[in-house]
Amino acid sequence: MVNVGILGATGMVGQRFIELLADHPQFEITALTASKRSAGKKYRDAVNWHLETGIPEAVKDTVVVDTDPSEVKDVDLVFSALPANIAAAVEPKFAAAGMKVASNASAMRMEPDVPLVIPEVNPEHLDLIETQQKNRGWDGFIVTNPNCSTIALTLTLKPLYDQYDIKRVYVSTMQAVSGAGYSGVPSMAILDNIVPYIGSEEEKMESETLQLLGDFDGESVTPANFKLSASCNRTPVIDGHTEAVFIEMGEEFEVDDVKDVFKGFKGLPQKLGLHSAPESPVIVREEDDRPQPRMDRGAGGGMAVSVGRVRRDNVFPENLKYVLVGHNTIRGAAGASILNAELINEIM
Repeated sequence: MVNVGILGATGMVGQRFIELLADHPQFEITALTASKRSAGKKYRDAVNWHLETGIPEAVKDTVVVDTDPSEVKDVDLVFSALPANIAAAVEPKFAAAGMKVASNASAMRMEPDVPLVIPEVNPEHLDLIETQQKNRGWDGFIVTNPNCSTIALTLTLKPLYDQYDIKRVYVSTMQAVSGAGYSGVPSMAILDNIVPYIGSEEEKMESETLQLLGDFDGESVTPANFKLSASCNRTPVIDGHTEAVFIEMGEEFEVDDVKDVFKGFKGLPQKLGLHSAPESPVIVREEDDRPQPRMDRGAGGGMAVSVGRVRRDNVFPENLKYVLVGHNTIRGAAGASILNAELINEIM
């Protein structure tokens, strides 16, 4: 078993980490960190638990410590659920102290020597770890997963990008409130409403997706060469991001062939049989009114992305259109970091 810690364990994503790691066959939670006001308390006294499942028995009496490497003992790997502004200062300290950091935070994602990884999409980018350690003089390292909406989109783009010429991608998202954290969107702002703005979300989707699909030459990543435009909206859904995707294809395609490409998509995690890997990363729904967040966010244990309404555009016949749903706090956050860690544990 690998001893692991969770940085920012009392927040929404930290709670997902605990839920998903509680019975993990490879990782054992031995350290939980939070702010100074929570340090010294038992986890059950420090946390305001928001998930439907109860607090796992194994961590209820774990004493929370300050988020500092000197306080985290006998841990090989830490999962970071820290806010970006804190992660930028703290995560490098853990890497410098010799720990592996699997981060869900955005702070280090676009650093040129920090791997931004979806294991089914670009596992080869993990080779940047060696460059990172040389550049920074660290014994440990940082690996990041992308933004929640980016992960769901890119999992569906990867099989298409490998098979077809893509010229432009337009995506409009309808994102769940859990993506902003428990206190992120006031109820009076979201009930009976849609908020057509999520700070920095569109920029993240537009840059991270191209980085993930980019070419890696062993030392650096050249972003994918197509245009992507995102429009991001907050909707009154608890969990599960929905995205309407429009792709201008650079070559002829048949809708049935596209569906077969989605269905046949497997990545390295599936080949290795990693614990958190869904059997099929992309699930195709044939119903007219699917996918829906309430019905489909749990597909593959929340680690698969469901795709439906796959069709050719009637007005612009060179365009492919579809709708996807992905669980934003499982596949889009904690589960993504855990799958990254499982892959690292397997191949390094």
